[in-house]
Amino acid sequence: MNTVFKALNDKTRRDILELLKDGDKTAGDIADHFQFSKPTISHHLDLLRQAELLTSEKKGQYIYYSLNTTVVDELLKWVLQFTPSFNQNPAYENK
Repeated sequence: MNTVFKALNDKTRRDILELLKDGDKTAGDIADHFQFSKPTISHHLDLLRQAELLTSEKKGQYIYYSLNTTVVDELLKWVLQFTPSFNQNPAYENK
């Protein structure tokens, strides 16, 4: 969980996650939205992958990045456990 919070601590990485909520994108597609060099974007993508917030899949000559919603779901469950309504709702029982 620490690597997730470290990854989310940077605005650029949060912005990358926002971009990917609409679907898979290549590193080039992602880099086009920022004023950073491609190696800098690659570094951010690598940190997001290490935190398992992103998955990557090579298709031809391109690598496509997508959100790993499983980790996002786990993070939300962790945060929500601190709210009284979460603890009283049987739909959120730990499995």
